[in-house]
Amino acid sequence: MRINPDEITKVLREKIESFENLPNLKEVGRVIQVGDGIARVYGLENVMSNELVKFQNESMGIAINLEEDNVGVVILGEYKNIKEGALVERTHKIVEVPVGEELIGRVINPLGVPLDGGSPILVKKTRPVERKAVGIIERQPVDTPLQTGLKSIDSMIPIGRGQRELIVGDRQTGKTAIAVDTIINQKGKGVYCVYVAIGQKGAAIARTVEKFRQYGAMDYTTVVVASASDSAPLLYLAPYAGVAIAEEMMFSGEDTLIVYDDLSKHAVAYREMSLLLRRPPGREAYPGDIFYLHSRLLERAARLSDDLGGGSMTALPIIETQANDVSAYIPTNVISITDGQIYLEPGLFYSGFRPAVNVGLSVSRVGGAAQTKAMKKVAGNLRIELAQFRELEAFAQFSTELDPSTQAQITRGQHLMELLKQEQYNPMPFEEQVVALYVAVKGYLDDIPIESVRKFENEFLSYMRREYIDVLKAIEQSKDLEAETEVLLEKAIEGFKEKFKVI
Repeated sequence: MRINPDEITKVLREKIESFENLPNLKEVGRVIQVGDGIARVYGLENVMSNELVKFQNESMGIAINLEEDNVGVVILGEYKNIKEGALVERTHKIVEVPVGEELIGRVINPLGVPLDGGSPILVKKTRPVERKAVGIIERQPVDTPLQTGLKSIDSMIPIGRGQRELIVGDRQTGKTAIAVDTIINQKGKGVYCVYVAIGQKGAAIARTVEKFRQYGAMDYTTVVVASASDSAPLLYLAPYAGVAIAEEMMFSGEDTLIVYDDLSKHAVAYREMSLLLRRPPGREAYPGDIFYLHSRLLERAARLSDDLGGGSMTALPIIETQANDVSAYIPTNVISITDGQIYLEPGLFYSGFRPAVNVGLSVSRVGGAAQTKAMKKVAGNLRIELAQFRELEAFAQFSTELDPSTQAQITRGQHLMELLKQEQYNPMPFEEQVVALYVAVKGYLDDIPIESVRKFENEFLSYMRREYIDVLKAIEQSKDLEAETEVLLEKAIEGFKEKFKVI
């Protein structure tokens, strides 16, 4: 074979001309101090706030403190084998979390790693965990109810789609129970749920997830877990990861519900990180931006305008108080951010009134706007009647003889209180709540012994489902208690009372 020198020269020239020697430039820094999950890094001059950085041992970190001569990085993984002088590399990516329908029914950590032993999650999309909340023009008023299935809440402290309603109370008063019942009650209602567990024991989280599975709630729920054994940075990230996942569904036009259980532990994790980063402490040793920590999270809950798809995100943050002190720093902060609060009282809980909602201190700032017409008609005076009952009950303790009208009011209040009790994991459909409350408010229960009230309610609802299903369907479809429906309902109550046998 004869080699042509001209051809070889031509090929070599083309190769040389097309050759580009682009250097592989990486911006790296070095660890100058490390300890307690915090690293101080020198040399990352162009790093962004909240940017992910990668350590030599493959652990990831978040650049949080951007100072003149160094960067404060919180380490997300194992930090014990990171030494001084170790290389740290920029990733040029803000902290992101996987989002999308692939996460429905899964239990994940704040970085999107599955914790349920299932297959790896293959998502097509991610969202940054920090994002500015939508403005006023992009929102619309809250006027569609989000049914919790709990009589005392749906009748007197109604929650609307797009609202932020705080659940506040001491430990072991049933805060998580209300949130879990609300998620279970969304079955078949087209509401996608995210449950964020922050700083809880692994066993408690496992029990909650098992309850979701048992009642079929995992079919529309994602659980984000940062347990008590996880590091402070993961606890800090968890609610932001959860809200990013819910936000994706909201911007897809879906109605979503997110529960933060609980933000007290979130604030403690942030305080720990801030103190280790040498940020100046303020009241109760929390840093100065602790209000902003929760306001920028909860403001992302909204009901979007029709131009943006009309989706909504309803937030139920939970705050644990110490010895009923609602005036502590974190509770007052979150109360001022949210659109109302459900206050749970230990005294009511231990006396057997569950859910232990103190109707006097609880409030929904959206109010009747997020209530159906039927519920408004039935429960319009319920709060006032209960407030008067509490006042008279306290007064009656000092007096032996009461006039008949006062005695009648006390009797009505006692029957109402008994009717508002509800078992856990037993949310009630809206139309059944309406007929049960109608019976109590109209005085049909007044002559029934207190101990027979729950039996009356259960048997009456079974009777309605059996004999008067049309009445329940009419209330469900029209969302109103029309005159002809009310006549049938009264007929049903009178017919049932004749047959009812007290205990």
